[in-house]
This record gives sequence, C-alpha cells and structure tokens, in this order.
Amino acid sequence: MKRFQNKVAESRYALTLMAIYALGVWYLGGLVENQLYLQLAFLGVSTYLMMEINNSNALIRIYSRMVSCSFLALTSMATFLFPSLRESIVQLCLITSYTIIFHIYQDKDSPGLMFYAFLCLGIASVLFIQVLYFVPLLWILIGFKMMAFSIRMFFASIVGLITPYWFLAPLSFFTGHFDSLVEHITSIAYFQPLFQYQRFNDHHYITFAFVCLVALIGMVHYLRNSHMDKIRTQMIYELLMWMNLLTVVFIVLQPQHFEILLGMMIVNTSPFIGHFLALTHTKLTNVTFYMLIFLILFITAYNLWIP
Repeated sequence: MKRFQNKVAESRYALTLMAIYALGVWYLGGLVENQLYLQLAFLGVSTYLMMEINNSNALIRIYSRMVSCSFLALTSMATFLFPSLRESIVQLCLITSYTIIFHIYQDKDSPGLMFYAFLCLGIASVLFIQVLYFVPLLWILIGFKMMAFSIRMFFASIVGLITPYWFLAPLSFFTGHFDSLVEHITSIAYFQPLFQYQRFNDHHYITFAFVCLVALIGMVHYLRNSHMDKIRTQMIYELLMWMNLLTVVFIVLQPQHFEILLGMMIVNTSPFIGHFLALTHTKLTNVTFYMLIFLILFITAYNLWIP
C-alpha cells in the first residue's frame, strides 16, 4: 500500500511544488527588499546539480526527486543564510566538485576531471580558506571509496587547488592587495579558539539540531539498508557520510564558521534523507514524514518571523 509519504516521494510534481514553496519563502525572507536575486540564482543552479547527481548516479533506486527537494527544503529553512553570497558560492562549488568526483569512480586516468573537481574547491577556498581542511579526507575517500587515486590524480588535484591563486596573485599585486591575499592563505595555519559559541543564537541552535536529526535519521536508515544498493552507490553514500561527519565535528569545534559549514552539511545530508523518504513505506516512517514536514515548516516560520 502506498502511503502519503510514498506518493509525495514518487510524484513528478514534487520538485516543481517544492520550488514554488522555496520561492515563496525567499520572498518572505527579503528577496525583493534585500536584492537577493544572485543568491537565489546560485540556489537554483545548486538544486539542478543536486538533481543531476541523483539522476546520473542512481542515488535512489526509484524515480524520485527527494534529494533535490530535501536540499531545497533544508536550505530554505535556514533563512538566516539567504543574504550570504559566500555561503551560496561555497555550497555551489562543493556540489559541482561532487558532481565531477562521482564521475571518476574506478577511473585513475582522468586527471582532467580531477583538476576541475579540485578547481571548484580552490575557488571555494578563496572565499572560505578552511574548506582546505576537508581536502586530505577527500583524497583518502577518493582513493578508498571512489578507487580513483593515483600520483597523476594527486598532482592534478594540487594544480586545481592552486589555479585560482595564480590569477589572484598578479591581480592583487597590481591593485595593492597582495598582503591581504597572503594573510588569507596563511590564515589556514592558525586554528582559531575552540567552542566559541558567542555568536550562536536560538535560530542557529534549532536549525543545526534539526539538520543533525535529519542527518542521523538518513544515515542510520542507509547503514541498515545499504546492501540493497549497487556497490558504486554505496561508495558515494559512504563518501558523503564521512564528509558530513567531519563537517559536524568542524561546526562543534569552530562554530564561528557555522553558516558556511551548515550549507555544506545540508549538501551532504540531503541524499540521505531523500533516500529515507523515497524508499521507506511503513506506518512509522509515514508518521516521521509528517513530523519532519511540521518541523521544517515550524523552524522556517521561526527563522522568518521571530527575531
């Protein structure tokens, strides 16, 4: 018997309706007043790429738009992220990098793709240098999960990471901002004080707690049912899981970077909760579906209208 959860998950109109909902939330969140059109455009491209990641890698075994719908719902819920162009760009760069990395599965002879995947991370590092903390783990995961690591791939990734700085260095030199660029690059060596929660407010705590809950539900479900997916799909989910866990640890240790890291966490979480919503069909999961909808609507309203 198809429950309401499954009807929504398999609906061909789900993404369209979700996009209309997200547009409404953005309008209420100051789209026109604060001229957030560029941020919204980045969200649109990110949502499309999330859909492509799902389609090209068969993240869900049936027809479902739950990965991109979950991404839209969670991103739109965090209304305090709307004004942040940095967060939008870093999030898009991470998704684009994943899109390319998932195409090099078991291919150790694609330095071009590796270059472009890490070029995206290099661009992200221009805005958020701490994204480079994820690179060593990503190398390990590409080696053990994607099975696509080699000396050539390693050097291609290095070139990709530093390419943006080849262009920025002469530009900053001639504009008199070279010292600022050097300071930005060297700042990665200075790990800021831990557990600095002074800037955290109720909106941050509630939103982070909910995304953690959703991630936990999705990851536990996947670990219990991963044997039903193809090995390639399992490897992709395992890569996302480790990246997500590192992101959570990073947020706990360095909450001053919360907003950008939350955007990255949403990217890593969306496939898991999308998998859960699309491929479970019990009475309990149907009730969970209703509860998640209620909580998303409640938190979205809270972030919109409660100071």
